[in-house]
Amino acid sequence: MKVLVVDDHTLIREALRNVLAELDPACEVLDAPDGAMALRLAGKHPGLDLVLLDLNLPDMDGFAVLADLRQRYPATGVVVLSGVKDQKSVTGAIELGAVGYIPKSTPHEVMVSALRLVCAGGVYLPPEVLAGAHRASRSAGEPQLTEREGEVLALMLEGKSNKLICRKLGVTEATVKNHVTAILKALNVTNRTEAVIAAGRLGWKPKVS
Repeated sequence: MKVLVVDDHTLIREALRNVLAELDPACEVLDAPDGAMALRLAGKHPGLDLVLLDLNLPDMDGFAVLADLRQRYPATGVVVLSGVKDQKSVTGAIELGAVGYIPKSTPHEVMVSALRLVCAGGVYLPPEVLAGAHRASRSAGEPQLTEREGEVLALMLEGKSNKLICRKLGVTEATVKNHVTAILKALNVTNRTEAVIAAGRLGWKPKVS
C-alpha cells in the first residue's frame, strides 16, 4: 500500500507514519508539508492507494486540494484528517469525494480502525457529526427501509461486500443484491459508495443483532 500524508506539522506526519505502519507494516509513506508539494507527489505517483489530507494548509485551501486530487486521480481514496470537525466541513469534504473524515483528536485505536474501514471500501465519519446529522434527519424524514434492508445497510457501512453480507445474514447473494437495489432506491443514489455517503450524512446507523 502506498499512502501520501499531507500536513504542515512534522510531528503529525511522523505520528501518522506510525499509525500506517500498524495498519500495514509494508506500507510506503510519502509526505508533503503543503498543497503544492502534495499535488506534485500525486503526479509523480499516480498509483497512490490513499491520501491523508489536512484541510488547514499554509499555501492552499485544503478543499481545493481535495477537489483537485479527486478530479485527477479518481481511483485514489482521500481521507481528510483535520482539527476541525464541524458538520459543514465534514459534509463539504464528503460532497467533494472524500471517503472519510477523521478528526485529529481521534484516539489512536479508533484512527487505525477508521483507516481499516476505508481500506475495506467503507466510509468513515466522526460519531459526533453522525449524531448531529441524525437529529436533523429526524425532522426531515428518513428513508423507509425494512428491518432486513437496515441490516444490509449496516453491513454496507462497515465496508462488507455482497458475499460477506450474505454469509453474515444467511441469505443468498441474489437476495442481498435485491436488498441493495431497494436501499439505493430509498436513498435516491446509484451505487454503493453513494449509498454509504448518503447514509452517513443522514446519521443512519442501524444495528445488526
